[in-house]
Amino acid sequence: MIASTNPPLPDQSHDFSAAASELRMATFRLARRLRAQRAVDSMSDGQFAVLAALTVHGAHTLGQLAERERVTAPSMNRTVSLLEEAGYISRIPDEVDRRRVTIDLTDFGRRIVDETVRRRDAFLEEALAELSPEERDALARATVIMRKVADR
Repeated sequence: MIASTNPPLPDQSHDFSAAASELRMATFRLARRLRAQRAVDSMSDGQFAVLAALTVHGAHTLGQLAERERVTAPSMNRTVSLLEEAGYISRIPDEVDRRRVTIDLTDFGRRIVDETVRRRDAFLEEALAELSPEERDALARATVIMRKVADR
């Protein structure tokens, strides 16, 4: 029998576990810092997520919003009611079926989303400016990989 001259492989499951933990903690910490950059301090993350969904995907019914945000319809109804009271969204009755209501952003709601996105981008631009070109390149490559992981 011929002895192997290659060193034994390290236990990769431990390496993946530690890397996964570090990535999770860094991602959550950055996400927390970004969430703090908002135009309205009293708005919850869930409320802003509804405004962002309407910005990106257009008007929705209450059921569609609840499904998109993975919450119950009653929970989404409470969120929508608060956003409507604040003037961020409006409920538009369907012209054919009056029981059906479409939820859409008001101009004020759109401005809040735009300002929050501007603040979050400015936070990241400032942070990126403090990094070396090599670090910025590494983050650009990591962005592609993180999207791949997120899209699984």
